Amino acid sequence: MKRQKRDKLSRAHAKGYQAGISGRSKENCPYQSTDIRSQWLGGWRAAQEDRSIGLANR
Repeated sequence: MKRQKRDKLSRAHAKGYQAGISGRSKENCPYQSTDIRSQWLGGWRAAQEDRSIGLANR
C-alpha cells in the first residue's frame, strides 16, 4: 500500500515548528506563498510558546 504525502500546509506547519524549536529566526521562512507562509509562521509561533513554558529544550 502506498503512503500518501501529507498536504503542503501541514508540512509547512511542521517545518515551522521544527525551526522554532531549534531557535531559528522567523525571518528564515523559506516560503513565499501567503497561505503556506502563514502556516509555517503558525508552527514557528507554537514552538516559541512551547519553548517559553519549558516543553522543549534546545
